[in-house]
Amino acid sequence: MLTLHTACNTTPISQKPLAIVLLTSVMMLSACSSSWVQVTPEGQAVRVATTQDIAGCTRVGTANVNALDNIGFVQRGAARLQEELISLARNEGGRLGGNRVVPESTIEDGRQTFGVFRC
Repeated sequence: MLTLHTACNTTPISQKPLAIVLLTSVMMLSACSSSWVQVTPEGQAVRVATTQDIAGCTRVGTANVNALDNIGFVQRGAARLQEELISLARNEGGRLGGNRVVPESTIEDGRQTFGVFRC
């Protein structure tokens, strides 16, 4: 007599598509090597400066910028977050008519404040 034995899969079929989508999403996010924030044409004329660099400059405003410091439960890298915040500050600085931005705070919960100056 012939007896068939089948392997029992304990993962419900309905959970497999969700797991595949989540895994694919995480892989796609981690594969992104370029910044999510692009510098605008106005922002390209803006440079990051120090307080010593802006001694003879005029303050034109403040840029309060923020970016995601985590995606879901994954904490983002500090260097990438800083890069994006600087790009956002440069964009805002250009929009305000400035050509220099100076960090005025540390990064906290993905937020940072920059002074905007025209030199």
